[in-house]
Amino acid sequence: MIKKNGITILRISVGIVFFWFGFLKFFGNLSAADEIASRTISWLTFDLVQKDWSMPMLAVVECAIGLGILTGKFMKYAIPVMYFQMAGTLLPLVIFPSETWKLPFVPTLEGQYIIKNSVLISVAIVLHIVSKGGKLISDPEVAEKAEREEDKKQ
Repeated sequence: MIKKNGITILRISVGIVFFWFGFLKFFGNLSAADEIASRTISWLTFDLVQKDWSMPMLAVVECAIGLGILTGKFMKYAIPVMYFQMAGTLLPLVIFPSETWKLPFVPTLEGQYIIKNSVLISVAIVLHIVSKGGKLISDPEVAEKAEREEDKKQ
C-alpha cells in the first residue's frame, strides 16, 4: 500500500500544510511566520507592500498552492508558484541574520522554522517530476537499467 500510495500521501499532506498555513494568514497574527513574512515582502518590494496587504496576498497564494497540490488538478501551475514562494521563505536567513541565527550554523527557532522549508522544496521537486509523468524507481537493478537506457538516449 505504501509503495502504491506514497506519492499521493505526500501530495495530500503537503497540500494540506500549504492550505492550512495559508489560511491562518487570513486571520492576523495566528501564523508564527506572519511577522517575518510581512517584513520580507516589505523588504522585497522596497516598502511598497505593507503587512495589511502582504499577508492576505500571501494567504491567497499559499491557499492556491495548497489546493492545487491537494487536488492534483493544477500541479503544473501550483508547483512553479511554490518554488517562487519557497525561495522567498528562505530570504530571511540572509536579510535578517540577527533574527535567524544565534551563531554561524546555529539557527534560532525562527531560523529552524525557515530551514525546514528545504524539505518542502525537495518535495516540490519530486511532485513536479511525478506530475510530468516521471516515475520513482525503488528497485536498484531497475533503476540502473533505466539509467543506462537514459544514457543511451543522450
